[in-house]
Amino acid sequence: MATLQEVAERAKVSIATVSRVLNKSDKVVPETRAAVEQALLDLGYRPSRVARRLRMNSGRAHLVGLIIPDIQNPFYAEIARGVEDAAYANEYALILCNSDENVEKERFYLEVMRDESVDGIVLPPFDETDRAVVEMVNSGMPVVCVDRSLARLKTDLVEVDNYQGALEAVNHLIEKGHTSIGLIEGRSQVSTSRERRRGYLDALAAHGLTARKDCMRAGDFKQESGRVLANELLDLRRPPTALFVCNNLMTVGALAAIHHRGLAVPRDVAVVGFDDLPWAEALDPPPTVVRQPAYEVGRQAMELLLKRIMDPSRPPVTLRLRPELVIRRST
Repeated sequence: MATLQEVAERAKVSIATVSRVLNKSDKVVPETRAAVEQALLDLGYRPSRVARRLRMNSGRAHLVGLIIPDIQNPFYAEIARGVEDAAYANEYALILCNSDENVEKERFYLEVMRDESVDGIVLPPFDETDRAVVEMVNSGMPVVCVDRSLARLKTDLVEVDNYQGALEAVNHLIEKGHTSIGLIEGRSQVSTSRERRRGYLDALAAHGLTARKDCMRAGDFKQESGRVLANELLDLRRPPTALFVCNNLMTVGALAAIHHRGLAVPRDVAVVGFDDLPWAEALDPPPTVVRQPAYEVGRQAMELLLKRIMDPSRPPVTLRLRPELVIRRST
């Protein structure tokens, strides 16, 4: 790779002049600028991002970070696509990391992003008291939370109306005649789990139904926990006739458990999941789901991050998008 010295020698100018051209200074005459630009082209010179950001008066690297909890989850893949598209449209590069729902891994990647001098970070916190994220926000790093919120710290946040989505899902099951509805939620320390559980409980109460504690289970958002917990519910002496499963991968696990038992959906057990799946129509039967506008969550989160980078002192904003109940044949 060519060096600044080689470019300067080729253009017959000083290294300082080459640097001024790279930084688009108006203190270089057109003839000299043209000579330097031709030398850069001839030698294939590419400036180091690190050196470039050190030279920038604004201190901005045009580099942002995104941490997602599960890169295999289509919901987070769509969020990542929305963030990346909005970043690229604004000439920002993106560092994408997968925390795998592991708080220590998340902390490691946050430290990497700080060391790389990113301009800001988009992420769903590990839980409502995520210390690593709180420390990052308090250090002055622009942070936008997606999908999950922090309990004691106000940040920019883009989420879906989880309560309303759960309320509509459980109302649908009740309208179908179910009075015993099992709940498979994610980790209870996560804001989305709390809001979906609240919607589930309020829907039952509004119809005069009592929630059975033995019909409520908390998993870890992954497929295997959906399978295990569905089996636990179906092993009850009075098993529920319907399941409300609070994320897409756990829904797949629950459906696998039901099919393995030789039960029919929805004849023996009805199922509603939270989050849609790209391959939903290929399943038999296709599941009824609460569809989240994941791409839009990501896109709007990046737009908020850009505003936060430009104006660090502005009040935090919460955007709450509306989900959609998509009724298919699992209910």
